[in-house]
Amino acid sequence: MTKRELVIEVAERLGYTQNEVASVVQATLDAITESLAAGQRLEIRNFGVFEVRTRDARIGRNPRTGEEVPIEQKSVATFKPGKALKECVQQGKPTDTPAQRPPESAPSPIAPSMARPEPEVVSPQPIPENPWARETEE
Repeated sequence: MTKRELVIEVAERLGYTQNEVASVVQATLDAITESLAAGQRLEIRNFGVFEVRTRDARIGRNPRTGEEVPIEQKSVATFKPGKALKECVQQGKPTDTPAQRPPESAPSPIAPSMARPEPEVVSPQPIPENPWARETEE
């Protein structure tokens, strides 16, 4: 599943527009990326844990020549699935509690003082084919 397909799926399930969902998905990915870039561990209960681990320097081999090549120490992002996710994957079925759009009368999960103002939509932008690409204004 691509990011675009994820946006379409969530929009259909919850009844939001694809642009609304795309904004939330991108903001979520940005927050995860920023957290990992800062070296923080990010845990999503019943889903899994994202964290940064350090791979030690080692000697590798060039597969074409067989020559030994030094590989420097580096940081890598890792993901460890949670128990509920592991069980869903093993059983080959989705969770028992699919996400639903909250009723209009439900209180907002964000306090009004913390909510961001609604962005002004000039024209709808298509979702880029590359899920990590961002268009910049020139």
